[in-house]
Amino acid sequence: MKLSTLTLSLLLACGASMASAADAKAAARTARQPFLWENATVYFLLTDRFYNAKPGNDLAYGRQADAAPLRGFLGGDLAGITAKIKSGYFKDLGVDVIWLTPPVEQIHAGTDEGSGKSYGFHGYWARDFTRVDANLGSEQEMREFVATAHAHGIRVLLDVVMNHLGPVTDSDTVWPEDWVRTGPACTYKDTASTVGCTLVKNLPDIRTESKSDTALPPVLVAKWKAEGRYEKEMQELDAFFARTGWPRAPRYYLIKWHADWVRKYGVDGFRADTVKHTEPEVWQELKQEASLAYEEWKQGHAAEKLGEQKFFMTAEVYNYTISDGVQFTLDGGQKIDYYRYGFDSMINFGFKSDAKQDYEALFSSYAAKLHGPLQGKSVLNYISSHDDGSPYDAQRLRPIEAGTRLLLSPGAAQIYYGDETTRVLTAPGAEGDANLRSPMNWQALAGKASVNGYRVAEVRAHWSKLGLFRRAHPAVGAGLHTKLADAPYTFARTYQQDGIADKVVVALDLPKTGRKAISVSGVFADGLKVRDYYSGKTAVVKDGKVQFDSKAAIALIAQE
Repeated sequence: MKLSTLTLSLLLACGASMASAADAKAAARTARQPFLWENATVYFLLTDRFYNAKPGNDLAYGRQADAAPLRGFLGGDLAGITAKIKSGYFKDLGVDVIWLTPPVEQIHAGTDEGSGKSYGFHGYWARDFTRVDANLGSEQEMREFVATAHAHGIRVLLDVVMNHLGPVTDSDTVWPEDWVRTGPACTYKDTASTVGCTLVKNLPDIRTESKSDTALPPVLVAKWKAEGRYEKEMQELDAFFARTGWPRAPRYYLIKWHADWVRKYGVDGFRADTVKHTEPEVWQELKQEASLAYEEWKQGHAAEKLGEQKFFMTAEVYNYTISDGVQFTLDGGQKIDYYRYGFDSMINFGFKSDAKQDYEALFSSYAAKLHGPLQGKSVLNYISSHDDGSPYDAQRLRPIEAGTRLLLSPGAAQIYYGDETTRVLTAPGAEGDANLRSPMNWQALAGKASVNGYRVAEVRAHWSKLGLFRRAHPAVGAGLHTKLADAPYTFARTYQQDGIADKVVVALDLPKTGRKAISVSGVFADGLKVRDYYSGKTAVVKDGKVQFDSKAAIALIAQE
């Protein structure tokens, strides 16, 4: 597939800064590596928690530093992510996709949820879906973030919310009744009490079931007029509804607004939030419109696009596991195949439990499912996340093993910011999911800090070696799995499809002393020189085996 970097003229046209010559060369090397969503390494971060490049935007809209522990804005911004892309942080980790929490303008005030005041730092409490939240940056900084990611061979997965707004506060007015419902709360007894309800108290639920013409909320009209863009927004809406023939119903306004982020900035896919709380056909309509926007963007940005792949969508269907295959059972018993409604991938809530199995049980079962009932589809595995209170290795007692299991498992892999640096998932005074959302531990990574006896820098180096190997070899996540030996445990992954051919051998739990004889029989022929990309050592295959003079407990083997 053909991938290319940004040209200077295009960057000047869109207002982004030109990458350095060294960055351009790195991007060119990255572009030669084939990309498959089925093998993607996705870095999921909360923008506000990642890196603060511009302290001047830390408290926009009159927000205050008066939140409960870890429930307010802490300063991370889009410029911070861009800076870390330019520094090579993501490239060195093998990341080829960044999943960005919703950057849309959030409610301005804080709200008391019973555990102290909370703000919408996480991005899931929208006030205006058409604007970048000023705490995170500007439209120009959003544009530069995406352009910089693309220049470094990294795709952008944008988090989108279709089913709810942010809480109502004294300064954040509730939208009209033909737009939202404010009750009843979901009871999850059946489909109706999962979809036609509010997730929690004071979280207005958008009436996505409606197909009746609905006027814009007066509060949004007043806001746009005050910002001097009402006429422009209305012209775009008129053109959108004239082209599509859709009624001016809430769901179609949101589809237009979400697709605009693709059309304006060139984001490569959506991560859809709270999918089972919305009618499934809504997502199919969103995929249709976002795909159209993506193709239009690619036509106008030939030098910036990363290949010819189609727009991608992954679904957060709470409690979906890879064992569900294509038939997820909703509360009440209704079965839905979400892959039929625009989704290319499902987030796999089961991995954190499945990862407790032995390596072969985990790897072989996942490969069998992905090359069986889920052939042509994908899942996104994770060990920790922003709202999952039962992560794998919650205390960070096995950070090396956690990385090995996640990054070598069949399927796409989601790294939650700090997985690779043993960021602690508890914080003094924090309650509930706030514990999962502490600031990125940059200081620990830069120094000689240890967590549970593991040097943070050494843990990061392990994740980096695995991630770089994974990025270079689509067979790792997308290939067929074959066990080669029990002791040391050795397996092969092979991939051959659409002009891409790749094969690797991996050995785990190797003895730390002496030369290790590793079987590569049936994968690499005698006389072939191969490299262990973990230690950097090379060897020549003899009698179906290789030996590396390495003290590492793992070998990542491929042709040079």
